[in-house]
Amino acid sequence: MVQTVAWVTSLFFMIVVAAVFLIVVIKSKEKRDYEPIKKKWYKARTFYATILVIFFIVVTIYTLRELPYDQPVYGEEIKPTIVDVEALQFGWKMSETEFKVGEPIEFHVTSGDVTHGFGIYDENMNLIAQTQAMPAYTNKVYTTFDEPGTYEILCLEYCGLGHHVMIGKLEVTE
Repeated sequence: MVQTVAWVTSLFFMIVVAAVFLIVVIKSKEKRDYEPIKKKWYKARTFYATILVIFFIVVTIYTLRELPYDQPVYGEEIKPTIVDVEALQFGWKMSETEFKVGEPIEFHVTSGDVTHGFGIYDENMNLIAQTQAMPAYTNKVYTTFDEPGTYEILCLEYCGLGHHVMIGKLEVTE
């Protein structure tokens, strides 16, 4: 069935392309002044390009309006719980792994060996926050857990043969 539909659709579009080609060949024998046609299509092209540029500017502004993402999710008067995280092949060394719902947390993420990806996932495997764990550099991730549960820390950067077992756990209680 699918092959028949694909064949018929392909045949239809081949006939359309052939018809357009035939029309162009027939019309090419007519002698017409090219300047009005060129002027008309330059206007159409300019209009089309302007609309496209405006559309993409609007889409860009809409999708990037909440940058920067790495800003704290709490006010200046609130002191977050600071958690030091060090990625090591093939595990996570964290200063704290148990938190309360609504508690602002600031993860300071680094690596002791190679580059790793630090990703926090909820129980449905939705990515909550992420950053790179790099040797000799500390990245910060700010988050506040809204729901209790067990969250997993997964490495998002291939780091060697044991990459698939590089899993950490965070417990969030009410």
